[in-house]
Amino acid sequence: MKWNQAIKDFAIYAQLERGLSLNTIKAYKRDLQKLQKWLDKNEMNHTPASISQDTLRSFIYQLAKTVQPRSQARAISSLKSFFEYLILERYREDQPMTLIEAPKTGRKLPDTLTTKEIDLLINSIDRSTPEGERNRAMLETLYACGLRVSELITLKISDLFFKEGFLKVTGKGDKQRLVPIGDYTIKIIELYKNEVRIHVPSKPDHTDTLFLNRRGAGLTRAMIFHIIKQQAIKAGIHKTISPHTFRHSFATHLLENGADLRSIQMMLGHESITTTEIYMHVDRAHLSKVINTHHPRA
Repeated sequence: MKWNQAIKDFAIYAQLERGLSLNTIKAYKRDLQKLQKWLDKNEMNHTPASISQDTLRSFIYQLAKTVQPRSQARAISSLKSFFEYLILERYREDQPMTLIEAPKTGRKLPDTLTTKEIDLLINSIDRSTPEGERNRAMLETLYACGLRVSELITLKISDLFFKEGFLKVTGKGDKQRLVPIGDYTIKIIELYKNEVRIHVPSKPDHTDTLFLNRRGAGLTRAMIFHIIKQQAIKAGIHKTISPHTFRHSFATHLLENGADLRSIQMMLGHESITTTEIYMHVDRAHLSKVINTHHPRA
């Protein structure tokens, strides 16, 4: 079994049988290709079926010199999943990654924007252009619904259930969920949809895509990152922000205003509540303020 074919087959398995997102699969493939290139560079003729634990340990040791602990941990996770697949398909009998532990990375607390910063950023958009109205609608949707950037760019007109007050969102692994949306954001999306998008001829495969570029196709993840980065500069916000910052801000502001963790979990589409619990750490300053303000012994 050659590496190229094994990686290709693993990617198909990860998508069809495990239901992993395309972004996760791309990350797995990148990690496995790094191993393949390292073996080629060092003239090691190991196949996926024959590579040993010692060789893999040497690769991880070299990798640790060039990447951050979080990237190293992800690479180890990718390799473990790959060799589990090989065992499942009976190409191997052993799991060579069993004794190789990922580095302790700790929990990375997400960056957030204050409500004032979000208002400042969105209000600085030039709405005199069609792109401005579109960008305003996109950023309002990111913040109002806590969407991932991949969920935003794949949002369809047929996913809008405004009478019921919900969006149908397709998240990681093509799992769908209903996310509530407020009247204010509905009005902004309707304005864009009825006054701007209607004048953009859409490409045949994007007739149902909500947010379009000038050429009538869907926007890319990179384009959303660029729009937000440029808008932050224009608004004078010096934090390093991304589309995910709006998602983090959505969850943090809900928690600050009394929403329960289980509801936030459902809206974010987190499979485990443990993922959502990171916002309890973000919210410490707010919780301290609550104690100092309201507790009789404060």
